[in-house]
Amino acid sequence: MMKSFTSNYKDDSTDAGFQFTFYCDNCKDGYKSSFIESTTYKKKKGFKSIGQGIGVVGGFVNSKYQRAASGVERGSNMMSDRFNDKTPEWHKEHEEAFNHAQNEATQHFHRCHSCTKYVCDACHNEDEGLCVSCAPRQEVYVAKARASAMKRNIDDAGKNAEVWKGSIESKTTMCPKCGKPAGSGNFCNNCGESMELLTCDNCGAKNSQAVKFCNNCGNPLTKSAPTSIDCAQCGYANPPGTKFCGECGNKL
Repeated sequence: MMKSFTSNYKDDSTDAGFQFTFYCDNCKDGYKSSFIESTTYKKKKGFKSIGQGIGVVGGFVNSKYQRAASGVERGSNMMSDRFNDKTPEWHKEHEEAFNHAQNEATQHFHRCHSCTKYVCDACHNEDEGLCVSCAPRQEVYVAKARASAMKRNIDDAGKNAEVWKGSIESKTTMCPKCGKPAGSGNFCNNCGESMELLTCDNCGAKNSQAVKFCNNCGNPLTKSAPTSIDCAQCGYANPPGTKFCGECGNKL
């Protein structure tokens, strides 16, 4: 019966040959062993080399998503069910190839003495002899802590930062005369109607040009009639705030 040094592996063997992928228990990347051709299959088919172009040399593969999609073998029972129809000779080759693959893969894995997981070189803290989950590398953990502190400092500074200055008060945005957006000035951008806030004669509160009663005390609001600007050249009556005569273009 074949037993792996770790239960976190996948058997990629076929009739043509044998290959196995052993996964890191931490980052889930996998080491795929070198491809070993099946002698019985090779003799049966009369092929000179069936391993060409298959990925003969072993190496690490980023198999996180491939592993999730194809599934991982966990125990010899699952493997034996897949190969029930194979010959005794093939099974013998399979077991020998599996042992060879393990010997090859174990050179790239480390057993953590704390959590007993098998991890790759990248996830092994060589200074402590443990995996990086149990004993993070000091320089990595410091960099992570600094980055977290920087984010907290930026968030705190953002909460206290003053990004807008102005008066929080009622403001007429739509002109009550022409019904169009009036702009941010004291006069409507379209018709020249005054956009100054109305002062209540009773309580002194500021109100929008569009309201008829004071928002603070309910007193009726009176609007002073805007004074037109007569053009000195043609006599045309221009709306308040106009800088050039709308009739002749003279500067007012």
